Amino acid sequence: MTRLKQFIIIILTTTLIACGSNGNPKKSDFSIITNALKGNISNQKTLKLDLENKKGHTIDSVSYKLDGISVPESFSLEDKKLGKHTIEATVYFNGEKQTTTSVVTILNHELPKVYTYKIINEYPHDITSYTQGLEFYNDTLYESTGQYEESKLRKVDYKTGEVIKNTDLDPAYFGEGLTILNDKIYQLTWQKGTGFVYDVNTFEKLSTFKYGNSKEGWGLCHVDQTIYKSDGSENIWILDPETLVEEDHIQVYTNKGKIIGINEMEWIEGNIYANRYQKDGVAIINPKNGAVIAVVDFTPLKNLVTQHEGLDVLNGIAYNPKSKTIFVTGKRWDKLFEIEIVKE
Repeated sequence: MTRLKQFIIIILTTTLIACGSNGNPKKSDFSIITNALKGNISNQKTLKLDLENKKGHTIDSVSYKLDGISVPESFSLEDKKLGKHTIEATVYFNGEKQTTTSVVTILNHELPKVYTYKIINEYPHDITSYTQGLEFYNDTLYESTGQYEESKLRKVDYKTGEVIKNTDLDPAYFGEGLTILNDKIYQLTWQKGTGFVYDVNTFEKLSTFKYGNSKEGWGLCHVDQTIYKSDGSENIWILDPETLVEEDHIQVYTNKGKIIGINEMEWIEGNIYANRYQKDGVAIINPKNGAVIAVVDFTPLKNLVTQHEGLDVLNGIAYNPKSKTIFVTGKRWDKLFEIEIVKE
């Protein structure tokens, strides 16, 4: 027998032993049991972990991990992020080791509150702008607009609607959200996996960046030196402001389940205010755990703008620190509304 044949036989034998005769991985003799009802549990509860020993092995020890971090058999969920989490159990028995996993979904413990609003002022807005991002910087409004062959980055006098500065994106890009930090504008594009960085004063393009686990670009906001990015799902990604690498993320959930379509975002007084795509409202999100703590229904605003064939949904939310008021508009709306949130 040649060495080549011997090598092939060894490889095939090893594969059969590892995978079993049908080529499938060996099933675990254990499964994880939790007190999560149908896999769901409130973040005000204690998660309890146990093991189903299907073949009655004599177990030497068991260790548990939640998303790769060691946890005890019972622990409070109060400081955990909401959403889906992977539990892993490693079992030692009879000189062997097996690992099994399960998924648990942590929900918020209470319903979102419902806030209303009052209009303080109305300002003109370019009816052709397919608004994707809106943010104040030094008391001046900056706007990112979308659609292929129409996408722009703009500096706007919000009181008159006059465009002070404008740059058109390459026709191949569909503009999305923006945020401004350290005299730099960060702008997303939709499905190209590419974002742009500009000088806030000159609009000179300084660099580009690629996305990580998030496949699309939707919205941006920031606080201090932390940038948050949405991608149209329930995920909000936390970016390093220098490298723009996605370092972590939160999942947006209520007491019932996930909230998808997170779009344009704004950081306002400790929370993230987020438009939801195709919804004429805003979700107010706790950035620590992803909980939707309140919602604001802006549906009536759409009836206050000029009705036309290209009119689309509410999108665009900006906070002016000088006036301490919020500004909202929509895709191809001819008005920008200055509003105040009413929490009672």
